[in-house]
Amino acid sequence: MTLQGSVEPGGPGGAESQVTESSVLRVLLLSRHPCAQVVLLFLISKKLHTRAATEAGNVEEDGGDGGEADVAGPPASLLAPLAWKPTLPLAPVLEDYTAGGLPGWLSPIPTTPCVSFQVCRGSPPGVWVCSTDMLLTVPTVPKIDWHGFQGARVIAVPGSVSYARQHGVYLADDQGFVQDILYQSPEDQMQQCVGPDGKVPLVCGIVFFSSSEAAEQLLATHVIPPLNACTYLGLDSGAPAIQLSLFFDILLSMARGVSEEAFVNGLSPRTCSRDIQNSVALRSARSVLWKALHSMPLTMVYIPDGSYDYMTTSASDHIRHLTTSVGSAHGGCFCKVAHSQVEEPQLLEEGCSITNSLLEGPVAVGPGTAVQHCRLKIGSGCLLTGLDLASSEALRGHHLKDVVIQGHAVRLKGITCKSLAEENGTYLNTRWAALFLRTGIRRQDLWSRDVPESCQRLLNAHLFPVLHASEPLGLGDLLWLLGTPGPGQLHRWQAAWRMSWEELRGCLDQEAELASRTALFFRQGRSKARKALMEGSGRSLLPLLRSAVLEGYQEAMLDTLDEVAASASDPGVAARALACIADLLACMAKGEGGLRSGPAANPSWAPAFQHLERGSILEGVRALATERKNWLHRPALLVRAARHYEGAEQILIRQAVMSSCQFVSLQPAELPPLGCWVTVECPARIDFSGGWSDTPPITYEHGGAVMDVAVLVDGQRPIGAQARRLVEPELRLMTASGSLEGELVVDLVCRELEDLRDYCQPHAPGGGWQDQVGGLFPGLKIGRSKAQLPLKVEVEQISVLEGFVKILNEHLLLLYTGKTRLARNLLQDVLRNWYARLPTIVQNTDALVDNAEECVRALQQGDLSLLGKCLNCYWLQKKTMAPGCEPLAVRRMMEILEPLVYGQSLTGAGGGGFLCILTREPRQQELLQKIMAKTEVRRSRPLSISQPPPDVTVDRIPSALLQQEAYIPFMSSFQGLGNVSIHTVEVDTAGIQIHLQGDKDGTIQQAEGLPLSQPVGC
Repeated sequence: MTLQGSVEPGGPGGAESQVTESSVLRVLLLSRHPCAQVVLLFLISKKLHTRAATEAGNVEEDGGDGGEADVAGPPASLLAPLAWKPTLPLAPVLEDYTAGGLPGWLSPIPTTPCVSFQVCRGSPPGVWVCSTDMLLTVPTVPKIDWHGFQGARVIAVPGSVSYARQHGVYLADDQGFVQDILYQSPEDQMQQCVGPDGKVPLVCGIVFFSSSEAAEQLLATHVIPPLNACTYLGLDSGAPAIQLSLFFDILLSMARGVSEEAFVNGLSPRTCSRDIQNSVALRSARSVLWKALHSMPLTMVYIPDGSYDYMTTSASDHIRHLTTSVGSAHGGCFCKVAHSQVEEPQLLEEGCSITNSLLEGPVAVGPGTAVQHCRLKIGSGCLLTGLDLASSEALRGHHLKDVVIQGHAVRLKGITCKSLAEENGTYLNTRWAALFLRTGIRRQDLWSRDVPESCQRLLNAHLFPVLHASEPLGLGDLLWLLGTPGPGQLHRWQAAWRMSWEELRGCLDQEAELASRTALFFRQGRSKARKALMEGSGRSLLPLLRSAVLEGYQEAMLDTLDEVAASASDPGVAARALACIADLLACMAKGEGGLRSGPAANPSWAPAFQHLERGSILEGVRALATERKNWLHRPALLVRAARHYEGAEQILIRQAVMSSCQFVSLQPAELPPLGCWVTVECPARIDFSGGWSDTPPITYEHGGAVMDVAVLVDGQRPIGAQARRLVEPELRLMTASGSLEGELVVDLVCRELEDLRDYCQPHAPGGGWQDQVGGLFPGLKIGRSKAQLPLKVEVEQISVLEGFVKILNEHLLLLYTGKTRLARNLLQDVLRNWYARLPTIVQNTDALVDNAEECVRALQQGDLSLLGKCLNCYWLQKKTMAPGCEPLAVRRMMEILEPLVYGQSLTGAGGGGFLCILTREPRQQELLQKIMAKTEVRRSRPLSISQPPPDVTVDRIPSALLQQEAYIPFMSSFQGLGNVSIHTVEVDTAGIQIHLQGDKDGTIQQAEGLPLSQPVGC
């Protein structure tokens, strides 16, 4: 059964709609009119022979097997434009297919995913030609040898000799060169194509032309008469059109076993007799193809585990292709639910398919059922297309079996109406006489007197009401035909304006049909987005947002995101919804309007920000939406509005982070004397792995783990501050930097809190908790946070082997790259990518946490090599997280150092700053300083460098050679390394220190109040 529409199970009386095995239901209510509504219903049996299909107007598909056909549904003229072609928005929509495979809606063009993901792997440059009239299944990636490939290559799958008699078959030699292409040949000719597996290689519609030879030669013929008649150039020149076959005209000219005379004078197997003019033109065209292509080799690749099905006009085949069953060929790569929102997925049985639908409530779908383009509130073997909630009431209590219902938009004399089509064999699974007896319908109600009895068929029967004179048409006007008529139903049906399918076929409004499906697609997309945000799902919504903008549904999507943000009790959920709004506004700008990053403090947005600061998310979201209406008129305003939504998002992130305060305890302490300086010294921290996973919102939405170490740099704690109590009620801030940046930078006196306003950025993105953990806790440790709010960070000290800390000190160095960095810009990009849930970012975040745990194991084992691998892996993960964090000069530096180190990574977010290296040999500072010094000297004057030794490469330099002076000039060829300095590193096992300069003994006191067994709230 195929369902396209809306059915609501149950009702006041508890009755439940059931759709049973081997039936097809497709219902579509597209549009309404005040006085007209068209409903079209077809009901025919499923088991009919090809003759019956032909009589119904079906045209045999190329490659059909000519055997028994199941026909259920409208003829090919309807299936082709509406059922077979994908009707979802053309913009890309990202779905999670990693578990379930490809979505059912891709089935009309099955060769595309197969070729993209499996067949064409490793192919050289060229052109792939893929037929769209078949379903190709390739369970495994075939091993295709492309080495030295030339010419063209065809793909073949196995088939039985009996099946092949109705299809095309390749005849190839032992080397795979195609000798001939046979079509519907006698069985004795087919025997010469049989392989060792007893199968013959079937033509499956996939061809590859190499770009350097075959493709260029073929394309060059488009300007040569009469082949130019195959293009608009020839047609516009007045040449008669020529129809050529890919296989029996183009490829056959390349077959080695075909002679020129036989090829030029022969007719294509799929062509009938032609007039003399066309025959002459065809022979001329074949002659051109022979001369251009016959010298090109045509080879065949046989995929023994592949299979395919042609798309016929059989409704049973259609339903089978849309669904899957256990053990079927494509069952392992079939996605049961695609582009749909299902509230109770446990009610979907195996073997069904849901596409572009919204199933609300307890909707049960049985095996062999395809639901498409439906909004349902609906048993097995059915097809539903295009039902909405208005049809639910009418379908309650009806037991549908062996029935096809299809709905289409029609236009009657300028009126756009609804249409419902349902078809099944002998009408309604009963003979016409039985139908007339049960319903009271007379033959003259269906056919006029001038239609002979021999010509009275289902297609010209006036069965389908399209209009009532004074009341709207409903689904009940057709469903009464399934049972015993109620009072007045026959008279109502007879009084309606009724049409036959032949008459309605010309009234189909495909534009309205596609518009309805698009609207339903975004309705289910909005429902899916709402669920993903409220449940904290890892589904990426960015493709849906882009698609909404392209298709004109941005306002509806904005309303949905506003609704989620306003109703969220969790500030983290609301923050992600606001981030999605920012992405949607940026998409509406369509690449114009300036950079996404920028200020977000326009006074117009201040009232909304104030609501959020007070914790009133509902009022804040409403105020944001109200102000947003003034910023939608041009790209520059849209981008600025997106920045302010990111500012609002940061307020909520900060509130989520502040939930950790409940895990932080404060204790009263005695104040130092007036004028007594208190000095605090803190070690630096180096992150070995896991950074970015500690950054909110990642840390509380995904969970984080960072392994870092507190260190002394050049024997000192490089971070410190001094403070003393003043008599005056003022705050004096004096900031001094290190020698690389100069001395005193800021001397600020603040007598009121307002004086600090110009120096704070309340909406700037904040960093993670690794700085606090790294500086406050001594030695080697790992901090962890769970995916939950309130945020709680727990720290574990790492126990290492005795003496390993000393070994680590001798192998760790810090190199200042000479490149300053601003982590804020990198951080904003990372947050956008995370909120968008880009799959690469989500997967990389998983890897960051895993690598942090692996780093802990390396330390516990005392394995420097493994620790270096973790460090190298960490740097790759950082570059994935924040592309652009590796300046060119740093990359060159790392290439130089690579042979000397086990591992290396820029600390922090990257982009510059310090490079942490783990050297292969101990105490390498002097050697590295010598290398860097030579590099800087060489850069100051023209280079005059001798050739490096023959065994020296940048990728790998022998360790012994590094001690030789001859290596230094070779390294100096790399420029742009900046003002590099090298610093020793020691693990600080003491941690943060406090010194009271007023103490008589001048002792240094260890900081109190930081027991290692307690969690730190950050």
